[in-house]
Amino acid sequence: MSAEEVLERIAAAVRDCTKCDLYRNTKNGVPGEGDPHAEVMFIGEGPGYHEDRQGRPFVGPAGAFLNELLASVGLDRSTVFITNVVKHRPPENRDPLPEEIAACGDYLTEQIAAIDPKVIVTLGRFSMARFFPGARIGAIHGQAKLIDGRIVVAMYHPAAALHQASLKQTVIDDFKRAIPAALTEATRLAAAGKLSAPKKQDDDDQSPPPPQQMTLF
Repeated sequence: MSAEEVLERIAAAVRDCTKCDLYRNTKNGVPGEGDPHAEVMFIGEGPGYHEDRQGRPFVGPAGAFLNELLASVGLDRSTVFITNVVKHRPPENRDPLPEEIAACGDYLTEQIAAIDPKVIVTLGRFSMARFFPGARIGAIHGQAKLIDGRIVVAMYHPAAALHQASLKQTVIDDFKRAIPAALTEATRLAAAGKLSAPKKQDDDDQSPPPPQQMTLF
């Protein structure tokens, strides 16, 4: 199947999903949107009020700020892919629960595999935790690591900057510094044949998988 077909299949499944209770009292599942062949994939936390109404990610105030951040580094929503770790809105925009994140985990794994981005940008601590378990966002925001053949950049959620004015310039500065640097490094690694997601092992291959490569730059 093509990336477009896989993403549409996932989107259809998300819209009808009842894997956890988040679908109750919501209007729309929000699978994500953007370029199926994007080099950069942004992963937030969960849909909010506006996203639930429209069935699209990051269309409220935080989305407007994300659009500004994208423009500041020469990107556009049409050239990236944007999604969340949970696909239905948590009640009153509360934090997603571990079991809710787990229920949506396969959707996100399939989306990453289909898009095959060079760079993943986590927006907020819940998407960060998938790639940087145990880390504190205040300690690693704006930093990038090579994880399983992809560059992953940890960022504050745009909403955090709207709720805490003192963070806004930090978010802007992180974007302007880290995203172009990550893309440049991704291009260099790809040219050297060092940027690729690990392949699944055959069932009859009993050798242990190689250790996860994590290199800070």
